Amino acid sequence: MLRFIVDTQLPPVLATYLRRKGCDTTHTTDYPKAQFLTDAEIRIIATDEGRIIITKDDDFADYFWAKGSPPLVILLTVGNMKNNDLINLFEANLDKVLKLFEQNRNLVIFGTTSLVAY
Repeated sequence: MLRFIVDTQLPPVLATYLRRKGCDTTHTTDYPKAQFLTDAEIRIIATDEGRIIITKDDDFADYFWAKGSPPLVILLTVGNMKNNDLINLFEANLDKVLKLFEQNRNLVIFGTTSLVAY
């Protein structure tokens, strides 16, 4: 089973949803320094714990393009949305996203109308 870490700017309810779906998921608020974790610290946690970063922060994709992986990244391109809409987006795409990582993709970018993997 894939493991995730949900980045600070996304709601903890996303981590709760993924746990209910059987995924080993943490949120950055689960760690010491919670809201003060830097991108570098999140990358270290993700790499050390074998987690995929779920984020809206383009900096993680920029790091991927410059350095590659690990860590693996899911970049959401959705802007602000209600928690229920975010969960519905994941519900509609989670199986596809999981399969992409099982196919050794390292970066998945998705929004309300697109899903692209590298």
